[in-house]
Amino acid sequence: MLTAQPRTAPSPAGPGSGPRLAWLDAIRGVGATAVLLEHMFYRFLPGLRPGWFNLGMYGVLVFFLVSGYIIPASLEHRGDVRAFWVGRFFRLYPLYLLVTGLVLASLPLVPLRPAVVPDAATAAAHATMLLDVVGSGGVADTMWTLSYEMVFYLLVTVLFVAGVHRRSGLCAVGFALAALVVGLLLAAPVLDRGPAAFAALGAFVAGLACVLAPSGWARRAGAVLLGGLAVTLVLLGSRTPWLGPAILAVMFTGTVIHRWERGQTGGLRAVAVVTAVLAAVPFFAFPSGWWAHPRVWITTLALVALTFAGGMALRRRAVPRALVRLGVISYSVYLLHHPLLKLFLAVFGDPRERPVGVQALLAVAFLVVVLALSRLTYRFVERPMQRAGRRLARAWTGPRPGEAPGSGA
Repeated sequence: MLTAQPRTAPSPAGPGSGPRLAWLDAIRGVGATAVLLEHMFYRFLPGLRPGWFNLGMYGVLVFFLVSGYIIPASLEHRGDVRAFWVGRFFRLYPLYLLVTGLVLASLPLVPLRPAVVPDAATAAAHATMLLDVVGSGGVADTMWTLSYEMVFYLLVTVLFVAGVHRRSGLCAVGFALAALVVGLLLAAPVLDRGPAAFAALGAFVAGLACVLAPSGWARRAGAVLLGGLAVTLVLLGSRTPWLGPAILAVMFTGTVIHRWERGQTGGLRAVAVVTAVLAAVPFFAFPSGWWAHPRVWITTLALVALTFAGGMALRRRAVPRALVRLGVISYSVYLLHHPLLKLFLAVFGDPRERPVGVQALLAVAFLVVVLALSRLTYRFVERPMQRAGRRLARAWTGPRPGEAPGSGA
């Protein structure tokens, strides 16, 4: 989604991404803006909110396509699942824990949303980030997408350890077809929240412990456990049953495009098949909300495809610096903006009760605050922790191929 790799990997984020990858940062900047505007338009200038496509789903799918494009390449570039997971933890969890703490600290002003049940199962779900696939609401509304980011990491891990990671087209088509089948069969998730959250936590910890072990057989066993956990949760536990496998189809489609671009696959037939199947899913699936209406869903998918295709077509040209910078801080923007919006509403009231001109001024002020705070959290939380993760990974597994020992890359 919105969690790119550090600068020494072929990644879209970080101040050292370089011109070759600036287009990915720009696309992530577009995605971040879309999600932010989707939530803002509920309260500021609601007349500007489009009805012919879903801004939020557009932004989320853009992020997922970028993650699918770059995350497997990062793991393969490093060639070590242990270093990959060290990097992922230092990339994801510091800001995630900070935002969780901020939300809990603001409880006197902003109560938890009804989807969050304050019990041990919810804590277990937050520990793994597998929130949406175990039936638990996140303390911050946008945290649900991290569930599918994490599921994707688990699947990429087992594919890499098993040596079948280049079969991205098969994975993309398989999950697209799974979305169609699940949409036909299930109107709601099958798994119970409590047992699913605790079982997922146990399997997640045990599997990662094995993956991080020096023993090859333990690593393979751990990867299989994590892969089985991922497939089970995404097929049986997703809040909107067909959306989970559809998201994974989008992510593996990003991987297919990356491989095609580098001449590792013969064509883009899998992309065409996935697109056709995903476009058909809402026609057959149980109703899932206005965003899943066939017309809205297909238009949203088309805009996602056009955005990514446009970025690729212009990738060798200069891209707007503002979008690149927004892409670099997009993880902070994504996690921070909704809690800040709720805090704003608790302090200042509903902007919709004020004149349009005042709403516009308040919207601009809110954007400035979100971007400023996101820049600060990127500078003082995200970037230092990413560097710490790189140092730990080098100390544990050695430098990347072609990287001098002790280099600061």
